[in-house]
Amino acid sequence: MFSFELATPVRLMVSTEADEVVAPGSEGYFGVLPGHAPLLTTLGSGILKYRRGAVEKRVAVIGGFAEVANDRMIVLAESAEGEEDIDRDRADRARQRAEQRLAGRSPRGPEEAIDYSRALAALQRAQARLQIATTARS
Repeated sequence: MFSFELATPVRLMVSTEADEVVAPGSEGYFGVLPGHAPLLTTLGSGILKYRRGAVEKRVAVIGGFAEVANDRMIVLAESAEGEEDIDRDRADRARQRAEQRLAGRSPRGPEEAIDYSRALAALQRAQARLQIATTARS
């Protein structure tokens, strides 16, 4: 096991011992096990999973940094939401808006310029939230 902490600018969300953490890096998902080599990386948007024994927890994270050193992992996320924090209906509406923007149909009309990277990031955030909300209720 190793020490795992997940914090946002607002709060410390997780402080526990973990057997494994899988996080959404900016270049793809990566896993951390006890004894992992030192690492400093940026995070993308997606689902962070951490496991202690047979119990796995999932958190939607958006951006930030992760550092692994000396059997300790610290994640500083721009934002993070656990299963209990996610409003499924709100996340679904956000997904629909992002999909409309990416399809070139802005809710404010055709004169509004589409910021593709922002719309894509909004879609990824909404999808991560929906995936956690859906599996939490299963």
